Amino acid sequence: MAARSVMRYKGSMLRSRVVAPRAAVRAAVVAASLACLPILAAGLSPALAQQVGSRMAADVPPPLRKGTGLPLPRFAALRSEETNVRTGPNVRYPIDWVFKRKSMPVEIVAEYENWRKIRDWQGAGGWVHQSLLTGKRSVTVSAKEAILYKTPATNATEIARLQTEVICLVKSCNGEWCRVQVGPHVGWVERSKVWGAYKGEIVN
Repeated sequence: MAARSVMRYKGSMLRSRVVAPRAAVRAAVVAASLACLPILAAGLSPALAQQVGSRMAADVPPPLRKGTGLPLPRFAALRSEETNVRTGPNVRYPIDWVFKRKSMPVEIVAEYENWRKIRDWQGAGGWVHQSLLTGKRSVTVSAKEAILYKTPATNATEIARLQTEVICLVKSCNGEWCRVQVGPHVGWVERSKVWGAYKGEIVN
């Protein structure tokens, strides 16, 4: 009897680094900081306003402001095929990374008004506007290879083999396994082989 063919999915590039001269990056950060000074300085003494300006010009990260009130960190996913990730929470800040896959999972680690600080499974990240994210869950294969099974058991029938950085859409997770979709295939993958769901997390 001929061996059953198993589909193999290969990962693709998820990100690219935007290289900018250090002086240009610093100038953009200072410009963004100075643009906020009239608002921050209102009602402050000249000395205190000057201190605020000096701190911002020195690239001190802005204080975190109230966001959604949802737990941090938490996972989300990208809405678009390309997402510009900035060095700070404003369009005046330079783009540091371009994430290149729709539905790519990211972890939100901080909030500043309508901006979210995110990172990918390798730690690359920065700030994006909340409109660029969706709550629909996904995971990316973080192991060298993960197997998509018909049922949540390692002795179950193999549906496909997934290489590093293959993105899977999450249907549900029971803490140890996630039911996911890759292309037309739906099956179960071990949570320990992917990034985008916490250990023991239940996703419905």
